[in-house]
Amino acid sequence: MARKLSRRLQELHSKVEERPYEPIEALNLLKETATAKFPESAEAHIRLGIDPKYTDQQLRTTVSLPKGTGQVVRVAVIAKGEKVTEATNAGADIAGSEELIGEIQNGMMDFDRLIATPDMMPQVAKLGRLLGPRGLMPSPKGGTVTFDLTQAIEEFKAGKLEFRADRTGIVHVMFGKASFSAEDLLVNLKSLQETIDRNRPSGAKGRFWRTIFVSATMGPSIEVDIPSLRDMKTASAA
Repeated sequence: MARKLSRRLQELHSKVEERPYEPIEALNLLKETATAKFPESAEAHIRLGIDPKYTDQQLRTTVSLPKGTGQVVRVAVIAKGEKVTEATNAGADIAGSEELIGEIQNGMMDFDRLIATPDMMPQVAKLGRLLGPRGLMPSPKGGTVTFDLTQAIEEFKAGKLEFRADRTGIVHVMFGKASFSAEDLLVNLKSLQETIDRNRPSGAKGRFWRTIFVSATMGPSIEVDIPSLRDMKTASAA
């Protein structure tokens, strides 16, 4: 049985036509339809022509959003010796070694991103069942397994995000806040599109881009015209 939409959602849906919008038009509409009583995020849902059950059609990478995420990112670091001090000095919210692994095993999850040094990964592996489903398991592809802790911490706090295509080939990414200007959201969305194009899986055949929809957290989906977005040139985030 179809869920009945609230009057608010019915009104918002009535503002959105079933057609692809020019990118800036879609983002202005996203802002207009962000009417919830809390600060909503701007989300992108991108269907790609890939089948992630094949290893050469999987997409997992990171994007550095030029205008940031609008969120405070809590970073935890698992390292050894002097690297723990380095992480703390670089701005990590939590840093530790075996004792931090133990705290996480006991349910401590007060972080949004977990970074580990390569020499700690054999011990971190035991957290896989706990962290994997939450998307928090450190990985080299995600930039969260590294000895360069200072750079990694700075990047994730500044707006670097890890994302992946789900089992149906759809990428779900938060690319800012609905309170951002449409122009800033466009800079972030363009950066996301370019990152996906650069990391196109080798096994992807035929039409790679299928659909892009954007929405506020509680707002209706708005289709974005893919050729217009890919052909755009945006001003750099100066």
